[in-house]
Amino acid sequence: MKINNRFFKKSKKIYLSDIYKKLGKKNISKKTYIENINDLNSAKKNDISFFNSLKYLDLLKKTKSKFIITHKKYESIVKQYSKPILVENVLKAVSQITELYYPDSLNDAVEFNLKLPNKKKFKNIKFGHNVLVGNKVQIGKNSIIGHNTIIESNVILGMNCIVGNNVLIKNTIAGNNVRILDSTIIGKKGFGFFPDQKKNIRYPHIGMVIIEDNVEIGCNNTIDRGSLSNTIIGANTFIDNQVHIAHNVNIGKNCIITAQVGFAGSSKLGNNVSIGGQAGISGHLKVGNNVQIGGGSGVIKDIPDNKRVMGYPAKDIKSFLKEKK
Repeated sequence: MKINNRFFKKSKKIYLSDIYKKLGKKNISKKTYIENINDLNSAKKNDISFFNSLKYLDLLKKTKSKFIITHKKYESIVKQYSKPILVENVLKAVSQITELYYPDSLNDAVEFNLKLPNKKKFKNIKFGHNVLVGNKVQIGKNSIIGHNTIIESNVILGMNCIVGNNVLIKNTIAGNNVRILDSTIIGKKGFGFFPDQKKNIRYPHIGMVIIEDNVEIGCNNTIDRGSLSNTIIGANTFIDNQVHIAHNVNIGKNCIITAQVGFAGSSKLGNNVSIGGQAGISGHLKVGNNVQIGGGSGVIKDIPDNKRVMGYPAKDIKSFLKEKK
């Protein structure tokens, strides 16, 4: 189910000619209207998308997008399904076009229009001292918000939520019975940039953080919002203290993630996954359902369903234990 983004204002009209001009290509007819930029999975027929890895071939085959930004080495594959737009650096081109659609997407500064919560508007909600709330924030009944917490504009929290002290929540939609403990930051931009000899070029992040029902998020966690797609925490998942979840990570339902685990961008976990402390999950990986990952492990490749792994690189736990004898 696609959830409408409440947090970033889109430019009114962008045509294919505007996109070509932004990419430094020859101008073409202005008649082709391109509604938005999106990932392959979410793109509609009037959206533009991108393809830069064979790992996403199945999504390419199913995408509705008519125009795909890609590199020349993938041209023959992409043109079987959509019209390729060839560039030297796919992600840099995506960054340029995202900024074209969302000119304010690189801004992640302090929000200055925050106010003390209006008790008449937020009935049946208990607020601590020095809480600040932005415009159009929605908080469900019987929720509790701790001292010195900031909830920025357009954030949605469901019913019976408990938010601790010194928490910052932005660009986030959360369900019912969610617990967010002290000093956690949710919804900041991801660590996306292009290194250059003279300066690093920032990558815009226009996604959200989606937190489903009955999730618990421990103290001092940092959860980045998505770039084009969203960062998602599945229902009934419990996350320990000092965990970092990067942009576009998708965590399934009923997962248990213990302290100091780190997720790189766009990694995906199935349901009922358990991860021991200080494990690391590399980016763009898929971890299946019912997987158990031992503490201190380094996951650098996909893990199928029902596996138990440990070590660096993470391998079947029986093989790991044999090697340690």
